[in-house]
Amino acid sequence: MIRDYSTGGKIARFAGLGLCLIITLFPLYWILVTSFKEPGTIFAYPLRYWPSDWSLANYQGLFDQSNFAVFLVNSLIVSTVAAFFATVISLLAAYVLARFEFVSKGAVMGAFLVTQMIPGFIALGSLYILMTRLYLVDNRWGLVLVYVAVSIPLCTVMLRGFFENVPASLEEAAMVDGCSRLSALFRVLVPVMTPGLAASYIFNFVNCWNELFLSVTLMNSDSNKTIPAALNGFISSYNIDWGSMSAAAVLSIIPTMILFAFASRYIVEGLTAGAVKE
Repeated sequence: MIRDYSTGGKIARFAGLGLCLIITLFPLYWILVTSFKEPGTIFAYPLRYWPSDWSLANYQGLFDQSNFAVFLVNSLIVSTVAAFFATVISLLAAYVLARFEFVSKGAVMGAFLVTQMIPGFIALGSLYILMTRLYLVDNRWGLVLVYVAVSIPLCTVMLRGFFENVPASLEEAAMVDGCSRLSALFRVLVPVMTPGLAASYIFNFVNCWNELFLSVTLMNSDSNKTIPAALNGFISSYNIDWGSMSAAAVLSIIPTMILFAFASRYIVEGLTAGAVKE
């Protein structure tokens, strides 16, 4: 198939891509600009797309009038710990599904995939009752436990694809040299699968970092709330604090941006390595 790479075709493609880029980035730009406006001038007429006077009042008020630093620490702790345990457990589960054959293997894989088709808020009522009876409501470690359980199915399916791309001869050679199966897994396979594990960990971290429904349902006190629940708190029945919400949104994006900046190479390698089976 011969494609048209004429000047007109290139201009049209670049114009289309540029328009899509502007549409995608404009909400982020508007949030950033709004966070630096004076609280009383955010929607003042005429509407300004570039603030005449830059102000840090929204950021200062965010820390002076709320427990945003506590929310940030809670999100970091919950997301980091939950993503770590979810990745480790999924690693072991994916190894079993990739290397062993057993009767219910297909049913397990099917169950993991079906869980991704069910909206999570359907189970909020029963989950809240369960967590109440376990005395884990309004408890950060209870939220970690729920996030781990929610993250395992999809993470296991992802890592299974990575395992199937790694030759079984690697671990067999290690076992011949005296390693146990578990030792061969962590000494031989895990270093080879570093990009896949990094991609899975970041995927779990971002999902936990951005999750709202479970956090709002299970966390009641300000000392245990995470950032999504804190952002939801800026919306009241009669008012929305756009300035503080924009400042909080900007600060909440920074950790994920840093994570992606340092691990972008592993993400690309991991996603492409698990995409095609050799």
